[in-house]
Amino acid sequence: MAGITETFIARGDLAHLALFLWASGASTFLVLILRELSAANQRFDVFVGELARFNLRHAAQSSAVQPSLEAPVEPSANPSKETQA
Repeated sequence: MAGITETFIARGDLAHLALFLWASGASTFLVLILRELSAANQRFDVFVGELARFNLRHAAQSSAVQPSLEAPVEPSANPSKETQA
């Protein structure tokens, strides 16, 4: 890295070096943010699926005590497809 920096200093291209370092840092930051956003979205999908399963389990228990007019909805195997319907 020192050799590259010395080359830029010798040629007088410090602005280009600074711009490259800024763009590299910003791109790396964007990739990290998108990765975290994707992980958070996946965790939310799992949470919604578990919540649907919880509601189905407790709807079945309460329907034994009090009949419901609506039939319970079965959760799909893939939680991400539930939001597409």
